[in-house]
Parts: sequence; C-alpha cells; structure tokens
Amino acid sequence: MHLTRRGLAAASAAALVAAPRWSVAQGAAQTAWPDRPVRVIVSFPGGSTPDMAARAVTGHFATVFGQPFVVDNRAGGGGNIGTEAIVRATDGHTIGVTIGGPGSTAKVLNPALGYDPATDLAPISLLARLPFVLVVHPSVPARTVRELAEYGRANPGKLNYGSTGPGTLSHLATEDLAASERFQAEHVSYRGVAQAVLDLVAGRIQVFMAPLAGVAGHVREGTLRALAVTGPARMPQLPEVPTLREAGATGEPVVAWIGLFGPAGMPTDRVARLAAEARIALENPDQRRILETAGFEPVGSSPADFAALQKAEIERWGGLIRRLGVRPES
Repeated sequence: MHLTRRGLAAASAAALVAAPRWSVAQGAAQTAWPDRPVRVIVSFPGGSTPDMAARAVTGHFATVFGQPFVVDNRAGGGGNIGTEAIVRATDGHTIGVTIGGPGSTAKVLNPALGYDPATDLAPISLLARLPFVLVVHPSVPARTVRELAEYGRANPGKLNYGSTGPGTLSHLATEDLAASERFQAEHVSYRGVAQAVLDLVAGRIQVFMAPLAGVAGHVREGTLRALAVTGPARMPQLPEVPTLREAGATGEPVVAWIGLFGPAGMPTDRVARLAAEARIALENPDQRRILETAGFEPVGSSPADFAALQKAEIERWGGLIRRLGVRPES
C-alpha cells in the first residue's frame, strides 16, 4: 500500500502514541507480583502452632497468586532468628509468620537484638489468637483463681510456675496475675511447652499458663486441673472453665497471637492483597476446624488493625518487661 507524505506522518505519530502504551503494559506484566515462588519464613519448627497457622493460608495463596508459597521453618532464639530473617529479606518475595514476642516486644526484652519489630516489620494480617489455660497440679488445693491466690499468700515459697522463657507471654502473664492477686510464685523457665508440661504433671512445678493443645488431654484425664482461661470469652473446647474475669481476677485478658509480616517497606498494595486473601483463607471451614481444634481462634485482620495490635502489645508487655527488669538470660 502506498502512503502519502501526510499519511506517513500520521502513521508515525500514531506509532509514537501507541509505543508508550505498549511499554507500560509490558512493564506491568514484567513487574506483576509474585513472578516466582514466595518464601514463607516460619520462626518456629514444623508442627508448631505458628507453622499450623502459616499452612492454613499458604495453600490458598499459591492458588490465587499462581506461584508456590514455600514454608521455610527457621526455629531458634525464641522465634527471633526466623523473625530477623524476615526483616533482612531483600528479594521482594519473602514474607513470614511469627508470634507476639519476636513480633512485638523482642527489642524491649533484648536491646542488643539486631532488629526492632516496631520499625523493621510490615504487619500484614493477624492470623490467629490463642488464649492460655491456667492449669495447676492436683496437689495444689485450689479449684478457683481466688483459692490459688489465697494458697500462694498463705504458703510463700511453695508455688513454682513454668514458662517458655524469660519475657515470653506465659512468663509475663503469670507475673501480671500474681501481682494483681497479690501472691508469690517462683519462676522456672523451660525451652518449650512440652518440657514444662512434663514437669507440671510430675509435680516439680505447680502452675503453668499453657496453650490448650499442650494440656487438653491432661485436663480431661484429671492429671491437671484447669482453673481459668485467659481470653475474653470461654473456650468452646473447655466450656466449663471460666475466664479469668469470671473467676474474679482483675486485669485485662491475655491472648497470644500469630501474625503474618513482611519486611519493612513492603509495597502497600501487596500488603493489602495478602491481608485480604489471608482473611478468605481463614474463612475456609476445613481450615477453621483444624485451627479451632488446636485451640486457635482464626482471625483475618486488616494491616492497620494488626499494626495497632502490635503497638498495643509493645506498650502493655514492654512496660511490664521494663518494670520487672527482665532480660533473656535471667
């Protein structure tokens, strides 16, 4: 086809207009996220509660984003090793799951820590809440929280309580309860829930605020006695056990949590999309059943709500860490 000079000029102009549009579209396709597998760092071992929460959403993510979401368990340091790996990720394809301590108060507990959760993490979504169960050895003559406090006041030095480490929520929550109810108990630190429960059943410690999964069988068998649950409402798995508030204890409810984070500076549109898809994943009846059986309350939150929770936890428990002078090695 023959083009006049005017026609050729018009065609060239049209090509110039069309070219940037094609480049933008091509660039958008090239920068679509994710464009390769996404690593999901979990700061605790396989089979742990954070691992369960992570796997409740990663399958859904893989389906809707069209790329594998590969769980990478980085246990150690009470969750700090894996959480720092989330913080240090620079590949643009790493997110992670951790719990309240390494995700909020870790820097208050250990000022020498190499990251600060308040500034170095991008909160994406709260995944699950996990109330504790306050359990005692049957040798303790207490069937209520008030009776436990009365026994502790009348028998100084006879109560030892377990925790999963200095500055962990099981430690801080028990100290908070003892202070509010005016009784003393000696702290015994363990490397994990299983070890603490073994010593509790054996009578070497007398009190423990434990995740439901770690003590439910013992409560059913009568080898441990549940006095209260620490959340704002009774647990459907233990409907006969009152909340701390119902049991007459003062203070706010205590709930451990598991959340999804990215490194600080993660694009806000990516954060928002992940949060929305996490909420959808956690509405799946099969996933909810698995998590609820283990004592979780599945939750999908907005990034803003999760960031507000993180800040509140730092203020509440960080203040107690400072007042008690807790350090990781104490």
